[in-house]
Amino acid sequence: MAINTILVIGSGTMGNGIAHVAAAGGYATILNDIKQEFCDKGLATIRANFAKGVEKGKVRKEEMDAALGRILLDTDLGRAASKADFVIEAITEDMKLKCDTFARADRAAPKHAIFASNTSTMSITEMGAATTRARQFIGMHFFNPVHIMKLVEIIRGRQTDDATVAATEEVSRRMSKETVLVNESPGFVTSRMNALIGNEAFRLWEEGVATPADIDKACKLGLNHPMGPFELADLVGLDARLNNLRYLEKTLGPAFKPPKKLEELVAQGRLGKKNGKGVYDYDKSSQ
Repeated sequence: MAINTILVIGSGTMGNGIAHVAAAGGYATILNDIKQEFCDKGLATIRANFAKGVEKGKVRKEEMDAALGRILLDTDLGRAASKADFVIEAITEDMKLKCDTFARADRAAPKHAIFASNTSTMSITEMGAATTRARQFIGMHFFNPVHIMKLVEIIRGRQTDDATVAATEEVSRRMSKETVLVNESPGFVTSRMNALIGNEAFRLWEEGVATPADIDKACKLGLNHPMGPFELADLVGLDARLNNLRYLEKTLGPAFKPPKKLEELVAQGRLGKKNGKGVYDYDKSSQ
């Protein structure tokens, strides 16, 4: 089955990044969200990221122009899904919302279309059950920033068939990504490991062992991590990290219980880089 058109549901940080690499990979790409202003903002981010690539000599201007020409914005999910061969969901980490969204898309999409979720923790099998295409349902966990990070975790649900896995690997390859294949388990590989590292970092901070800045520095210079655990949490979004931890605690046990400090920061509206204040203050000096 030929895959020509990819629909990305959600135009936020992950969604616009996925649309970016889909268009760069030569696919006709539909970027969908609930409001036109959200779609417009997502497209503006894609344009800016392509322009940076051209400026740095990593992308030719003709390639940028061609990729941007492949992107269509559409706020009507049913209409967008009806044109898609491959659907990638990149909305908030809320299982009910994801299932409802997939059920709506399922009613409009062609029978051959493959559905994928960009969830970082949640059950692919449960989401697939909300559709009539559980065998054609899979996880594609991208990493932020999508147009730079090389990995996609491909998560196989309990009913995902081999043809869907193969097609998803090919889509990932066209997007210039490396892949790892993971059997369904809460948090998969990377989110599960990052959650534990992040929890330990918060505990060290709560116990007064070291400041967030020094913990991040220790992980980067001593453990050769490209980014410290607090920097990563701020980039992902503290609210998103909190939601993921609550899901992992429920499914995997108390080792994933959210730290009190994380809950306090989210309650204070400190959500990370996306709103300028998280563990660190991006408007002023870091805390």
